[in-house]
Amino acid sequence: MKDLIPSMSCEDISFACEMEKYISTLDQIDIPTFHTLHAGVYTRTIHLDVGQVASGVIISVPTTLIVNGHIRLLIGEEVVETKGFNVFIAEANRKQIALAIEPTTITMIFKTDAKNITEAENEFTNEPEKLASRLPNAVNKIKQGALLCQE
Repeated sequence: MKDLIPSMSCEDISFACEMEKYISTLDQIDIPTFHTLHAGVYTRTIHLDVGQVASGVIISVPTTLIVNGHIRLLIGEEVVETKGFNVFIAEANRKQIALAIEPTTITMIFKTDAKNITEAENEFTNEPEKLASRLPNAVNKIKQGALLCQE
């Protein structure tokens, strides 16, 4: 796989949305989100266990995506398998779906002027209400500066 995750066409995003509709009919799990906001950089990390699927929102800013593990990742119309530790340049205007083959950690990073996690989430997507971190029973672990708190 290349080190670049490109922007997706409207058709590709529509396809990912259709896949997401199917995924939403399956048993849902809670995936904790680990957030860090420090020095003008926001990081968002999730961990997937074997067989777990995560469908992301449409990302509207360029990011760096770090994947450590073994997953199949929907990129446009293509399913790409990645193993080990990988750092990707990820363009804006994309929606990914990931299936964990082995335990995998995924971290998204971008530069921001946000003052809190809510502002950062609102910056990277136009559909923050769909984020798992915004669900009523969501587990969020947050580090801002030297502080660790849970929302």
